[in-house]
Amino acid sequence: MERKIMPTTWFLGFLAITILLNFVIGEKRMIPFPYNQLGWIPVILGIAFNLWTDNLFKKHQTTVKPYLKPSCFIIKGPFCISRNPMYLGMLFILAGTAILLKSVLLILPSFFFVFIMESFYIRKEELYLKEQFGEDFLKYKLKVRRWL
Repeated sequence: MERKIMPTTWFLGFLAITILLNFVIGEKRMIPFPYNQLGWIPVILGIAFNLWTDNLFKKHQTTVKPYLKPSCFIIKGPFCISRNPMYLGMLFILAGTAILLKSVLLILPSFFFVFIMESFYIRKEELYLKEQFGEDFLKYKLKVRRWL
């Protein structure tokens, strides 16, 4: 069986890149203290979204792995806000970290994270959901946006 790279691996990689870029950028700070402390808001929201979503996956005994077909179609909780609340949570954490590090430039890795999630995960996941849950998924897709 071929090993697949999980989205959390990408997330941790982009988080590391964001932190390393902070040292490269150095003193070119654009968000002064105490305004950078507002970065805690998306970081905490991101953590909450991920924990909440993970808990729902466990409660409904469905997979969190994007390359496996889901056994359950969850549309409550954070799924009322976003079709991809875990990816959204990771994006919040990345953006919040950039703000905490006082640099708007450090938000750039977040855009690459979104591109990779869209290209390699979300499209396939949505195909699985369409195959598995048909019309119910299509109706849900019309009501709830992919990110926010």
